[in-house]
Amino acid sequence: MSDFRVPLADALDPLVLALDVGSTASRGGLYDAAGRPVLQHRHKVPHQFTTATDGTSTIDPDQVVAEVEEIVTALARPELTGRIAGVALDTFASSLVGVGPDGRALTPCFTYADSRCAAQVVALRAELDEREVQQRTGTRLHSSYLAARFRWLRETAPSTFAAVERWMSLGEYVHLRLLGTTAVGTSTAAWTGLLDRRTGAWDPGMLEVGGVGAEQLSEIRTPDRPLEAESRWPALRGARWFPVITDGLASNLGIGADDPSTVAVAAATSGAMRVLVSEVPDVLPPGLWCYRVDATRSLLGGALNDVGRAATWLEENVRLDGTDLGRVLTAEPDPGTPSVLPYFSGERSTGWAAGARALLAGVSAATTGPMLFRGTMEGVALSYARVAAQLQQVAGRTQRILASGRVTQDLPDWLQVLADALGAPVVPVTIKRSTLHGTALLALDTVAPGVERAPVDVGPTHQPVPARAAYYADRAARYEDLYRAVVAGG
Repeated sequence: MSDFRVPLADALDPLVLALDVGSTASRGGLYDAAGRPVLQHRHKVPHQFTTATDGTSTIDPDQVVAEVEEIVTALARPELTGRIAGVALDTFASSLVGVGPDGRALTPCFTYADSRCAAQVVALRAELDEREVQQRTGTRLHSSYLAARFRWLRETAPSTFAAVERWMSLGEYVHLRLLGTTAVGTSTAAWTGLLDRRTGAWDPGMLEVGGVGAEQLSEIRTPDRPLEAESRWPALRGARWFPVITDGLASNLGIGADDPSTVAVAAATSGAMRVLVSEVPDVLPPGLWCYRVDATRSLLGGALNDVGRAATWLEENVRLDGTDLGRVLTAEPDPGTPSVLPYFSGERSTGWAAGARALLAGVSAATTGPMLFRGTMEGVALSYARVAAQLQQVAGRTQRILASGRVTQDLPDWLQVLADALGAPVVPVTIKRSTLHGTALLALDTVAPGVERAPVDVGPTHQPVPARAAYYADRAARYEDLYRAVVAGG
């Protein structure tokens, strides 16, 4: 395998500074014009969401501003003056910050996993034709989107809601604090659930539902339209700052899933399965979203709240006693393995049950910690398979499945479980920080359009084992039975 990274002395100008605000950390790195990470030019600041049993999932937006400021200061060194042509930022999707007239946050940043507006989701589903909303905006009515969150805030914190002058994503707020101006990238706007997926403008009907005006939201910009701003860092003088994009779009681009023939499987704290299509699909299956990402392309797929989060829960709460987890995941399937619906923080695709919680079935006195681990990770794989079935209805059977993310690196043997559950080959992308890489590539399309990009490194393909097909078909049927009985019927 080649070393994808490059020393600064060999880096091709212009350079791009890429920034990523994820669920567990803020990160930054320098990339050269070929899209290669520059050795010894990266920085990371860990963080975590504030969570509670009532569904709270927030982070302090000013803390994130300070993290990004630290990263930029560490990487935009004086000796790089004149070499950095662009600064690009992605964040986790579906974030919300209320900002006052002084440009300061009046609320915490509500993350995609904050499910306290579940009751408002139920109310909206009774008031609106959810199918029609999905076809118009590309999103279902769910706690991770903003219509229900706005209503929840209006009902539970009316004085704060009234005091907010502008509503913005976390990335927009970072730009506002660092640059004094902001705008929202098309993909970030789409992830709010408030964008008309066909016109690329704010949807008047959903704004009315949320009780906000278009003047309270930022200007929408496609990824190739930088902000008109200069920063205080001398090394970034003349560099163009690009509107914030979502980590989902960045992840697809970063692993090479940038056309309709390739599906991306992202497996980090949360997860997703996505394909970038060049046309706006006419009709969407009920379990998927479709986010407009620029003037011509849309990202079609489904998201899972709990992938790495499920693995972490197991490692922290189940007695595994130094078990070789790789052997557990590569072992032949065992019919005695518990069936698990892995909804530790609610469900997004395909059923959009925000209040769903994990379900463990088939647990007996003979069930061991490793068996529970295997069952949970099978459940995660089957959650992806449910998304894949609906993707195929729109995009057809794609030629390639690329997988990336922390879980694919920490638990590489899980990819065999995924291949068996999907009944399709899975190719791991082995570069690190693929989301950062994608964010850099999108900026390079504008600042270095004529430079050939370096291909990413991939590992050996995981082929599905035909003899396991019947086992996973049975597991999928059990999953659906449990889902209908407990989640859909609850």
